[in-house]
Parts: sequence; structure tokens; C-alpha cells
Amino acid sequence: MARSHVSHSDLVQFADERVNLKRDDAVDLRRQANMLRDRLETYLADHPDFELRKMLLSGSLAKGTALKSISDIDVACYISCDAAPHKISELIPWLAAKLENAFPNFKPEQVTRKTYSVGVRFITTGNEVDIVPILYSGDPEWRGFLISQETGEELMTSIPLHLQFIRKRKDENKTHFAQVVRFLKFWANIQKQGNEDFRFKSFMAELLVAHLADSGMKLNDYPEALSAVFNYMASDGFRSTIAFNDYYKVSDCKSTTDPVRMWDPVNCENNAAKLYTEKNRELLLEAALDAGDAIDAALRATTKEDTVRYWRKVFGPSFSV
Repeated sequence: MARSHVSHSDLVQFADERVNLKRDDAVDLRRQANMLRDRLETYLADHPDFELRKMLLSGSLAKGTALKSISDIDVACYISCDAAPHKISELIPWLAAKLENAFPNFKPEQVTRKTYSVGVRFITTGNEVDIVPILYSGDPEWRGFLISQETGEELMTSIPLHLQFIRKRKDENKTHFAQVVRFLKFWANIQKQGNEDFRFKSFMAELLVAHLADSGMKLNDYPEALSAVFNYMASDGFRSTIAFNDYYKVSDCKSTTDPVRMWDPVNCENNAAKLYTEKNRELLLEAALDAGDAIDAALRATTKEDTVRYWRKVFGPSFSV
């Protein structure tokens, strides 16, 4: 592939400037999340029967796949299963009240009751921690149950096992796994800005890249890796089922006719794309086809102007070299 105008190193520089969360910013955000965790642990030392059992940093910040545009910090809050409501509409205000007891120094306006989580805003920085409840019954690997805001069903999950799953892929593809995931998430955000019906959540980007890396796809050359990712999406059309054997047998995953099937690596009964419709699949496929075509054209372009123009079809007008 001819890449005299935009090379791997150019994409590294673009990622550093526009895509990736800076290391110092990530450290500061983690510090704020850990502050809440430490406060809860101090409270638990004096109140061992308190219903909130543990807080764990989760989401892209914990996985090391956060974008520069990250808006809040995801934290999972494990709650004694027998003590809490199991309806999300009741669980959120219940959790908010418990957090106000555990953190009495917070002002009322710092705690926001949301549809699926409780937001806690730090006055000094303006950053918000999104606290998501997980119903917990004492599993040593911290398996617990999220309550789906869409269906109300309880979905088994484990934050430590999810982080371990991602860490394994990062260890096998130093730097490159997380970077390709970030590129894919950045591309998806561009698509969402142009089409409110477009859907491709971060978790699915992580699962897709993990599947391709496990299958032997090389990720250490970003133009080639991105071309391969989009060409796989276009050729497969999201018809193949993606599942992992880290914590279950793939053969145990239940059969489904869902248009897109990406199984949670911790729970073979949870399709991460369960609510995606055929229209969602078609929009995702169309966008992937366009991105793959643009990258292939960029890699054949004879001028820098044309090369940059094609890459902007993937990464938007902010792309420059």
C-alpha cells in the first residue's frame, strides 16, 4: 500500500492530538473516581452493614480506551441484592439516598438522579461521576446484575472480569489494541453526529476489535489495520456471531435471530447488540463500506491533498497531518 502522504506515524500524531485522552487527564479523572471509592470504604469501616458494598471504576476510562472527548466517569456501585429495589425506577432514587448518607459533605445539587445511574458532580472540577448500580450477592469475582433500562431484565456482569478480558488483549497487542479501538470509537462518534439513527456503542467496538485480534488480525500498522477492520465489517455485514471463550463455552450461547450478535464476554446470555434493528445493522454496514472505500482510496491517492480528503471522510474535518 502506498502511504507516502499519510503514514502510520501520521495517524499516531493525529490520535495524540485529537483522539486520545491525555495521560495526565486520565490520571486526574481516575483520582476523582478513587476518591469516591475511598470515601465509601471509610464509611463501610464504620458501618459494615451498609447496603453499598463496593465502587469500581468501569467503562472506557478503566479499560484505557477513553477518547479525548470523554464527558463523564463511569463507576459501578455494587449493592447488597437483598436490600435494594429491583426496578430501575425505584433503584435509582434509592441509590441516590444511600450515596447522600455515605457522602454527607455533598450538596444536594451535586447529586443527580438519572434514568439509569446517579450522577455525582465535583464542584472544583465540574467533572461528573456516573454511578451505575449492580445488584450483588457475594460472588468472589464480583459477578452481579445490571438492570436494563430498556427491558427491565437483570443482566449478569462482572466489572473485574470485563477489565481482565480487555487487559489480556492489550497485553497481546501493546498500545495497538487500545488505539485501534479508540479510532473506531472516534469514527462512530463522527457518524452519530451526522445521523441520529446511527448506533455503534463503545462496548461493541471493543468486542469487534477483540474478535479480530483473536482471529490473528495485525493491529500494529494503523492504516492497514483500519482498512482491515472496515473491510471485515463490510464483507461480513455483521452476520457472523461474535463470542468469546474466556469465561464460558461459546457453544453455550443461546441461539437468536437478532440482526447483530455480539455476546458479552462475561455472560453468554447477553447479546450486547440485542436491541439493534435491521435498520441499525444496515446503517452500520453502509457507514463501514464508505469508511473502507475512503481508506482504500487514501492509500492509492497520488497527492497529499487527495489523501487527506479521503481520510477526512473517515475522521471528519479535524483530520490533518
